Amino acid sequence: MKAREVKRAKLVAKYAKKRAELKEIVNKSNDPAEAYEAARKLQSIPRNANPIRLHNRCKITGRPKGYMRLFGISRIQFREMASQGLIPGVRKASW
Repeated sequence: MKAREVKRAKLVAKYAKKRAELKEIVNKSNDPAEAYEAARKLQSIPRNANPIRLHNRCKITGRPKGYMRLFGISRIQFREMASQGLIPGVRKASW
């Protein structure tokens, strides 16, 4: 799953400029024919090139849920690493 996510990220980067240009034409164009053609070209771009399809994953385990953006890891890995003292500046809040 981690490899699939990396592949999606590469596709997003590859098609980002083209997507932005086509979306600009679709949204700002006064000519309906031009907007329609741009929309058709936009649909021909692979679905995985859409940034919405990216999902944050834990750098260690690849877990998609419970992701902590500040640290880039899942809540489970965060708890284990914090308990072991592996994350600088983090300490247990409860007694």
